[in-house]
Amino acid sequence: MTRRSGLGRGLDALIPGDDQSLSGVIQIPVAEIIPNPRQPRSQFGDEDLEELATSIKQFGLIQPVIVSEDPDNQGKFVLIAGERRWLAARKTGLEKIPAIVREASDQERLELALVENVQRSDLNPLETAEAFRQLVEDFHLSHDEVASRVNKSRSSVTNTLRLLKLPEDVQAALLRGSISEGHARALLGLTLPQAQSSAMQTILYHGLNVRQTEELVQRLNGDKPSRPPKPGLPPDLMALETRLRDRLGTKVRLTHARNGGTIVIHYYSDEELNSLIEQLMDED
Repeated sequence: MTRRSGLGRGLDALIPGDDQSLSGVIQIPVAEIIPNPRQPRSQFGDEDLEELATSIKQFGLIQPVIVSEDPDNQGKFVLIAGERRWLAARKTGLEKIPAIVREASDQERLELALVENVQRSDLNPLETAEAFRQLVEDFHLSHDEVASRVNKSRSSVTNTLRLLKLPEDVQAALLRGSISEGHARALLGLTLPQAQSSAMQTILYHGLNVRQTEELVQRLNGDKPSRPPKPGLPPDLMALETRLRDRLGTKVRLTHARNGGTIVIHYYSDEELNSLIEQLMDED
């Protein structure tokens, strides 16, 4: 099942050909480049920047950044892709770096920066959610249109956006890595922010995994859990369950027996059901 869209293919359309070392590349003063105000990534690890800066000192900046002319500041360029490379180059004291100049609107700068980071898994879930929010609220894209831009399913986009509804302490725990995106999505099954925060404390205190968190949410909602998960699910099947959950963007429960098993896929709205059906029936 493959989605196809111009931006969803990545940054290939912006870079002239497979050889980026010659065609369309110019040297631009580092001081004339400004960060993308729509850059979805807000955190850059100091250790990663130091390693990249060391590499640049030794070998130079091999891959050019991609920029567009800033219509509001003559002679300035706005980064589309490569902010980490630009930051590292500044740390080394380079005066100029190789760049490819492309025309791009404010929306396109956000979309392209988002695509680059999503493809490289550079964004945390809340940064991704905030970028999706901007595309939906600032540029009036539907969830379907956002999904096509980043080559994700519509349900994945919708569920990622729901993370922004979590209370601040839960979002902070997600940013720190104290809980995973799977934990956070499970907590969305609780209606009240106070209940979500309280359940998070239980997760942290007892070290609950995602499956146990889903059961906790069921109990707090007064739902009688379906058959409790059998202990000792093989690691390969646990990994498969996680892959299915990430791919479909919703809760997936896999059980295994000697002569087969079951896969249960949960949905929480008619829209999400339709999206899941489209994914499962897609024969492309």
